[in-house]
Amino acid sequence: MQAIILCGGLATRLGAAAKTVPKVLLEIAGKTVLAWQVQLLKDAGVTGVILASGHLHDVLYEQVGDNYAGMHVCYAKEEKRLGTGGAILNAMQQIDTSPFFVMNGDILLADFSLQEMLDRFRQGMAGMLLSVHVPDIRPYGEIVSDSDGKIQAFREKQSIHRAGYVNGGMYLFDQSIADAFPDGQETFSMERDVFPSVSNLYALQTDAGWIDIGVPERLAYAREHFPRL
Repeated sequence: MQAIILCGGLATRLGAAAKTVPKVLLEIAGKTVLAWQVQLLKDAGVTGVILASGHLHDVLYEQVGDNYAGMHVCYAKEEKRLGTGGAILNAMQQIDTSPFFVMNGDILLADFSLQEMLDRFRQGMAGMLLSVHVPDIRPYGEIVSDSDGKIQAFREKQSIHRAGYVNGGMYLFDQSIADAFPDGQETFSMERDVFPSVSNLYALQTDAGWIDIGVPERLAYAREHFPRL
């Protein structure tokens, strides 16, 4: 099984912390974010990872190489910013398994096994999104799904402070997800341009520990509390 890790973003919100170091190589609890993610993927049977790189690609390759923490690593470098969808499309040229995982390069999960997603994945699903419970949905987009996990709606960021389930940035896709990609476009967003139009998209809800380290406050929180989220 294979996985794509999206790690080509500029990380401008992190400022100096990620100016010369890719987010995925920032250290959390004695290991890089990438090392934590690789372990999560290995535990679910993934044997090869494609790093969808871009910004600071040379630094990433120099420090990671072709094998990292026992995982075979390939690269899908974007020569221009492609958005999340374009980056996945570019990396899928090296994907020959189905289903396959995709994860954002700035998320951490604690007390969760990706095997749960594999166990729930069924033929006919285009994809499954990890839907994580947060105490405050305001910084995120909310996912609304029915009792079977089928996604009913994606709600944009809201101003009301309340708990809910949001996109955890971890996906399990069948290769048929590419059928929903915009024709003839190489730059597009999964969240805006693909997910809303896919009818057979599901969510797996979890209360597991999860954090997106994309802003300084959450990075600092992760360094203090992970993996005891």
